[in-house]
Amino acid sequence: MIARTSTAVLLCCGLFATSALGQSAAEYLQRGDSAFDAMDPAAALEFYRASHLVNPQDYEAIWKFARSQVDVAKMLIDEAEEGRRDSLYGVAVAMAEGATYLDSLDAEGHAILAAAVGRLSRTKSGRERVRYGKEIYEEAAKALELDPDHDGAHHVIGAWHAEVERLSGITRFLAKTFMGGGFMDKASRDSAVVHLTRATEIKPEYVFHHLELAEVLIDLERYDEARRELQVVLDLPVSDVSDPMHKRIAANLLEEIQDKN
Repeated sequence: MIARTSTAVLLCCGLFATSALGQSAAEYLQRGDSAFDAMDPAAALEFYRASHLVNPQDYEAIWKFARSQVDVAKMLIDEAEEGRRDSLYGVAVAMAEGATYLDSLDAEGHAILAAAVGRLSRTKSGRERVRYGKEIYEEAAKALELDPDHDGAHHVIGAWHAEVERLSGITRFLAKTFMGGGFMDKASRDSAVVHLTRATEIKPEYVFHHLELAEVLIDLERYDEARRELQVVLDLPVSDVSDPMHKRIAANLLEEIQDKN
């Protein structure tokens, strides 16, 4: 596991003290869910944070707190915002670790931990990504062990396969030689397709599943299938704060591969 301050440790030490806030933890949680459904991640984050402060031992509040940290961070795409983005991902990782500490037998904590570490790793260089790879894979695999139909965990596993396959040969060689990265040998684009396809089957309305699947299909030069997935991205309604950006990416990719067969 990557060295960092664990929320589990902070919880044990009592550093997240109960706050004298005006509403109950359940009320804040409900307001967070409403803000999440309205695609207002900043508001959702504040309500989940409040719920967590009122009741630091509530598992649902802390994993949703972590999820909203990721949602806010992934919107920070300008170079000037990189520091804040990475800090938010770091907090998301710590919160998700706290969730797995509170309930190690529920899939959501493991899935959001895998997603948060995965998002953080994508901001790093190829060699740095390797350091995160084992944790991403193991947490997503644990989520699938607990819930075989968790679309987010299938997505993370599929993206992991794709990202490892995209690493340069020298990066993979150095990882195996100096960093114990032999576990990456299990990566394959075919496995990426299997898991991302499964994610689209479980949650077909989620744009990002289709976009990442299309990108892997492009890697494999399966252009007809990729075009179908990209068109799905363009046709689906927005259901996530990042979907406008996902649709722009899909439109650009569709134009790039329009004459490829």
